[in-house]
Amino acid sequence: MANDDIKDRRAKILKGVQEGISQALERHRRLGESIAVWQDGKVVILEAVQIPQQLKTQSD
Repeated sequence: MANDDIKDRRAKILKGVQEGISQALERHRRLGESIAVWQDGKVVILEAVQIPQQLKTQSD
């Protein structure tokens, strides 16, 4: 596989993962569901109101 193909595939995978995370966070925020995050070396529970609204990117 050519180096450019690998870079393109990596970029597509990364974009897909980021989009999935963004959608999951937004869903939790909208539905009032808390999430667990890793912060300062420990697990922290964020209530829905603490989940930041996702910023729109140029690709949106």
